[in-house]
Amino acid sequence: MRQKASLILTLAAWLLATGSHWDLVQTFAWGKMFATYAQSMSYADAARLTFTADNFCGICEIVQEADGADESNAPVKAGTREIQLALAADTPLLLTRADIHLWSLSDPALPATSGRSPPTPPPRA
Repeated sequence: MRQKASLILTLAAWLLATGSHWDLVQTFAWGKMFATYAQSMSYADAARLTFTADNFCGICEIVQEADGADESNAPVKAGTREIQLALAADTPLLLTRADIHLWSLSDPALPATSGRSPPTPPPRA
C-alpha cells in the first residue's frame, strides 16, 4: 500500500511540475463546451465551435492566462537556469555553466589532512 501511495504522489508531483494539470483542466473545459453545444447542433458543428479560438469559455481563459504566466518564467537565455525557492527572498538565484566547479583532492580550498587513516572505533565489550 505504501509503495502505491508513493507512486501516486510521485506521479501527481510530476504532473504538477510539468504543467500537465492545465491540460487536464483544458480537456474538461472542451468536454463541457462540446456537451453544451451538442445539445442544440450537430456533432461536427459542436466540435468546430468548441475548438475555435473565438469561443473561449471562462475556464479556457483561465487556462490560457495560467499557461502564459508559466511561459513568462522561462530562462532568460540559453545556458542560464533560474531557481526560485518558495520561502526564499525575492531575488532569484541564477546559475550558469561557469558557476560549476569540480572539486579535486589537490584543491587548496579543501581542509588539509594529515595523511593518517581515521582512528578505529574502540572494541565492543
